[in-house]
Amino acid sequence: MADTHNPLEQFKIIRHLNMDVAGIDFSFTNSSMWMVIGIALVTLLMTQGMKQRAMVPGRLQSMAELLYEFVAGVLQENAGKKGMQYFPFVFTLFMFILIANLLGMLPIAFTTTSHIVVTFALAMLVFVIVNVIGFMRHGLHFFSLIVPGGVPWYMLILLVPIELLSYLTRPISLSVRLFANMLAGHTMLKVFAGFVIGLGLIGGWLPLAFIVVFTGLEVMIACLQAYVFAVLTCIYLNDALNLHH
Repeated sequence: MADTHNPLEQFKIIRHLNMDVAGIDFSFTNSSMWMVIGIALVTLLMTQGMKQRAMVPGRLQSMAELLYEFVAGVLQENAGKKGMQYFPFVFTLFMFILIANLLGMLPIAFTTTSHIVVTFALAMLVFVIVNVIGFMRHGLHFFSLIVPGGVPWYMLILLVPIELLSYLTRPISLSVRLFANMLAGHTMLKVFAGFVIGLGLIGGWLPLAFIVVFTGLEVMIACLQAYVFAVLTCIYLNDALNLHH
């Protein structure tokens, strides 16, 4: 039986459908299910929101247009006009992370972005695509990204390895930032929920008030983390397109 008082129990992976292919576990889990639900919601929002294309937009169309314009603005601001050709990629990332984060706020839901394997997969996808774009556009000159400009040659012996290490750790920092924020926030909410149950009606009002306030803060963090992930993706794209240091 699941330990409902364990704040980490909410992050447990549960297999709904066991599948083993050539010794590799392809089981359909609660994490898989909520990722599918998230993709379905994003698809529904965008298809239904842009279906009518009315001059006076309804709620769904207004939301879809607002999200579209927001991501387009972020991409153009951080990667310039050249980066706009990669808008579908950035928009998909942003919407998937945003919906996954917000779905995790539901009591019955599973927060897929609270698992490092999910966030690292997204970060590695960004890292690989950015490098492919960089090498396709600049060839071996793309390596100049890790060579600081205007530095004496003897300083490059020290700075190039540092720059290379910093560049290679981008997927780690990108994934850990999202994973850690989701994990910590949901764990704290669960801990204070335990205080409410343990203290009862007399002493539970204070942690309950904290939960109400912190839930609002968590919703803001869920949106902010999707924004940060999208912004950093745009910055990395800008590096690949323009070789800015």
